[in-house]
Amino acid sequence: MSGMIDRFPSLPSTLPDLFGWVEAGIPGLHPAPGVHGIRIEESFTDGTYSLCAELPGIDPAKDVDISVTEGVLTLCAERTVETADKRHTEFRYGTFARAVRLPAGARGDEASAVYKDGVLTITVPVPEGSSATRTIPVRHT
Repeated sequence: MSGMIDRFPSLPSTLPDLFGWVEAGIPGLHPAPGVHGIRIEESFTDGTYSLCAELPGIDPAKDVDISVTEGVLTLCAERTVETADKRHTEFRYGTFARAVRLPAGARGDEASAVYKDGVLTITVPVPEGSSATRTIPVRHT
């Protein structure tokens, strides 16, 4: 793509930021105006559910709120604008939020979180044998 930009120097200024456009989603379907999504990675290994979230440039002690309610993990963060004048920025400021349904049997009350190098990692234990399916016997009368 860099070759294309070299051949068409006006291309970046005439086309919208496609990555930002895709992140913004379809107009009218965004959960709340001014709220940005959070990019995440999920994994499940050895009875532990892990969610990693990209949150560079925040202070996790005061700018992050994590909660678990009825099997849904909700992550909210806020990044404020620095007061220095900027010629151009593609950074996103404001409120960021993401809600994720935890696996069946996850122990949200035992969740823990660690922030390192701009990535927040939340781990939630999920006991072996937890299943979303329950067999219900039928009695014949």
